[in-house]
Amino acid sequence: MKTLNIVFAGGGTGGHIYPGLAVCDEVRTLFKEKNIPLKLFWLGNSAGMDRNLVSKSESVDKFYGIPSGKLRRYFSIKNFFDLFKIGAGFIKAFFILLKLRPVMLFSKGGFVSVSPCMAAKLLHIPVYTHECDFTPGLATRINAKSAKKILVTYEQTKDYLAPAHRNKAVVTGNPVRPVFYESNPDNGKKFLFSEREDYDPSKPVLMVLGGSLGAHQINEMIAANLETLTQKYNVVHQCGARDYEQMKTDKKGYFLHAFIYKEMCDCISCADVIVSRAGANSIWECSVLGKPMILIPLCGSGTRGDQVDNAEFFVKNGAAVSLTGEEATGENLIEALDKMSDADYRKKTALASASLSEGKRPAKRIAELIYEECQLSGGAE
Repeated sequence: MKTLNIVFAGGGTGGHIYPGLAVCDEVRTLFKEKNIPLKLFWLGNSAGMDRNLVSKSESVDKFYGIPSGKLRRYFSIKNFFDLFKIGAGFIKAFFILLKLRPVMLFSKGGFVSVSPCMAAKLLHIPVYTHECDFTPGLATRINAKSAKKILVTYEQTKDYLAPAHRNKAVVTGNPVRPVFYESNPDNGKKFLFSEREDYDPSKPVLMVLGGSLGAHQINEMIAANLETLTQKYNVVHQCGARDYEQMKTDKKGYFLHAFIYKEMCDCISCADVIVSRAGANSIWECSVLGKPMILIPLCGSGTRGDQVDNAEFFVKNGAAVSLTGEEATGENLIEALDKMSDADYRKKTALASASLSEGKRPAKRIAELIYEECQLSGGAE
């Protein structure tokens, strides 16, 4: 049987890469079960973290780096220069796709995905694109013009698409890596606490996440209130590489990490409360593991407000507390964590969080859609 080539595109942040890798894992498993030879390729940003993160996946056969320009919604001289990067990315993606002749292209979003989607359309390669957030970003709006199907996390997202594209939308949920469905809290505790004598098993575990790059605002709030936090919690903090040195302290009950990768699912599973940004990837991973959350969404002039929308959805469903904009203060964080220290309140919020993901495997559903597309094209018999 002929080996099928499928290309994935996306990157820029872990929020685009990890869900795409989750789909890669499920596609690899599904096609192996059906005895279909398969090769998976990834087109990502030639600069930044993309190559490093994708190369850690055993499901991706090869990573191709392409130039990527950022699509800004505001005036900047960088927009002019980035047009040349986008053009260069298109040319390189075109020739890579021409060489690989994939049966389809799956886009996980981010600015780097725009050029491959445009090139795929020109080459008559079917494109599926996925949007994690409640409202579609600019890259998704552009990719929608090239896409055969637009996969979305929320039913309400359809209303934000252009009317001409809504009939292409399919609600799949947000893909989460398969390992999150097989997590082990004991392994998480062993990784975090086995070499530390200051872990107090009588206290709940608070895990602070700022995304793959960290979040300076959250880091400052934790640093300013660390004395109070460690009185009630074992505080595990992934702070990102940029703030790691200045966050170092000998404070007992504080467990600092610059970045956690393969152990992340086990670490989250052993936590009792999560403090996090409201990026789609993080909140849905926590939902799969049934974790109550205090969300501090990124907002302001540098963002389109997608994290605020994500956080509002979880708040409305009783799965989280949100500290947005001026509400994001140390005082309000302490107040929210005081509520979460009550076991009954924490359990209620955790059950609401788990219910949003109960019985769903979005990455597996997307893999099935990819298989169906391959059948339609005659690639998978």
